[in-house]
Amino acid sequence: MNENPQRRKILFVCHGNICRSPMAEFVMKDCAQKAGLAQAFEIASAAVSSEELGNPVYGPVQRLLKKQGIDCSGKTARKIQPSDYAHYDLLIGMDEANLVRMRRFFGGDPEGKIRRLMDYTKNPRDVADPWYTRDFDATWRDVTEGCAALLESLR
Repeated sequence: MNENPQRRKILFVCHGNICRSPMAEFVMKDCAQKAGLAQAFEIASAAVSSEELGNPVYGPVQRLLKKQGIDCSGKTARKIQPSDYAHYDLLIGMDEANLVRMRRFFGGDPEGKIRRLMDYTKNPRDVADPWYTRDFDATWRDVTEGCAALLESLR
């Protein structure tokens, strides 16, 4: 397989990789597809913790994505790996705690690749974790707004 050097590689990261980051992964893939840019990106997601390794996307997130016509079947949680920093152009965290843990894991951020999703929007903030808030619709609104703004910034 020949790798396209023009392809932008994005890794979305949250605590467990079962709610916010897979939601962002599949929303971003959907946005890129609808914009005719699917081939321009490599998009994935991962966790900063090991708690959910191998688990599928959380049921309420799967149902919310399915309701929007987005399929996330087959996705299972994985943890960030040391090689991710070199491989990805952007490592997009969902909240400030994710950024702190990524910087610690990668030994800093010398290339400025670690960013927070909602910093691409006009209202920078954390994406609240629906695991705790139980407000999956609010997370959906943030993630769709953030992904749209991120895609626009990369055009």
